[in-house]
Amino acid sequence: MTVNTPLCFRGKKILAPMVRVGTLPMRLLALDYGADIVYCEELIDIKMLQCKRVINEVLETVDFVAPNERIVFRTCERERERVVFQMGSADAERALAVAKLVESDVAGIDINMGCPKEYSTKASMGAALLSDPDKIESILTTLVKGICKPVTCKIRILPSVEDTVNLVKRIEKTGIAAIAVHGRKKEERPQHPVHCDVIKAISEAVSIPVIANGGSHDFIKEYADIETFQKETAASSVMIARAAMWNPSIFRKEGFCPLKDVMQDYIKYVLRYDNHYTNTKYCLCQMLREQLETTQGKKLHAAQTTQEICEVFEMGDFYEETTAIFEAKKTSLETKMQDEDDQMEDPDVIKMAVRFDKREYPPQITPKMYLLEWCRKEKHPQPVYETVQRPLDRLFCSVVTVAERKYRSTLWDKSKKLAEQAAAIVCLRTLGVPEGKLCEGENHLINKRKREDQERLISRDHGEDLAEPSHKKANFIEETSNMNVLKM
Repeated sequence: MTVNTPLCFRGKKILAPMVRVGTLPMRLLALDYGADIVYCEELIDIKMLQCKRVINEVLETVDFVAPNERIVFRTCERERERVVFQMGSADAERALAVAKLVESDVAGIDINMGCPKEYSTKASMGAALLSDPDKIESILTTLVKGICKPVTCKIRILPSVEDTVNLVKRIEKTGIAAIAVHGRKKEERPQHPVHCDVIKAISEAVSIPVIANGGSHDFIKEYADIETFQKETAASSVMIARAAMWNPSIFRKEGFCPLKDVMQDYIKYVLRYDNHYTNTKYCLCQMLREQLETTQGKKLHAAQTTQEICEVFEMGDFYEETTAIFEAKKTSLETKMQDEDDQMEDPDVIKMAVRFDKREYPPQITPKMYLLEWCRKEKHPQPVYETVQRPLDRLFCSVVTVAERKYRSTLWDKSKKLAEQAAAIVCLRTLGVPEGKLCEGENHLINKRKREDQERLISRDHGEDLAEPSHKKANFIEETSNMNVLKM
């Protein structure tokens, strides 16, 4: 496929991918200070494939949300042409599936082939890929052919210069747009000297842009040092990790900003994009470094909420103002959506404000089961559930159709299953049919189950076939709707 993006990797100053650091607030701050390209933290393919893409209208972001509602990746329009999504993967098809999931929201895709940490290598990802050139080639070739955005990878150097150059030449043939090289071997750590000679050998051996990485300890102490490191390695661009983590204004050609201003600018983005306080706290601790033993550092260490972090940095009033603004925006959007719901609402839908509370029902007995049993008894088609999810708060509402009439609860629920049970309750109460609650007394479904259990025991004692007829099982097993969850 033809790459149709303006992203270029020559002559660039780049924020490196860093776990726990490269979230949206830090990426935006780096861009503000002069970074040309920003990489997100490494995100594992399997986790990303469990996520759903959600438009967050309150924050004006695109969120990739895990089943447990955790935000795995958050991005916004401000960085869309500048952010490269880095993933950890050891499988070409999974990598392609993730790339297609995020492709429209990022400027490029990167595969991590340099992380030496056990959590990455034990899954055959990161630096473990360096010993499997065939897998590297498969992953990168699949991505280059399968998406329209540029593909890059980030590696560490091998034990010999010759082996490293040979590997990079093979990588170049896959058609990737650039390669980032951390100038250390996988067993080496930041205190070990960066091998500029190896990066230079790579730069001279291939035609694609080479991005030099690993110079924070030996070279990059201020903005002017970025060019020094680039010349020393003959690289096309420079990628900065720890020096940017300590003070992202390293990208500012006018020189460093006061650390206090940097941290306050970072906190403003934290509040603007609802960053989780543990991630915020970690990044601020990295910036404070040797000041962690000061009074301010100790207060930061003790902080347990975003509000407490703001108070440490004399931004309590800003926290209150920002929180109030977003609460008002959320309320306004909710009101607008409710008005739209009311306008679009089918007037023939019968509604009640009810919720399903499983504590009010016997174990394994639900309103959906009762409604299904009633439909069979009355010779109606089985109930059909149509469930939608509201993007703003990701809550669910379900409409059940029974005997050509529709029923729903006016209350939105946190899961599809709960919303369907609530719709069943509305239907049963409207029809005047028991719904199975404990307070209703004798439960005929439970009694029916007990009778069939006894029959099976008798059959077993007499050596009869233990298989339960499928038509009997159907009476007691709740049938799940085949309707897909639709986004409103």
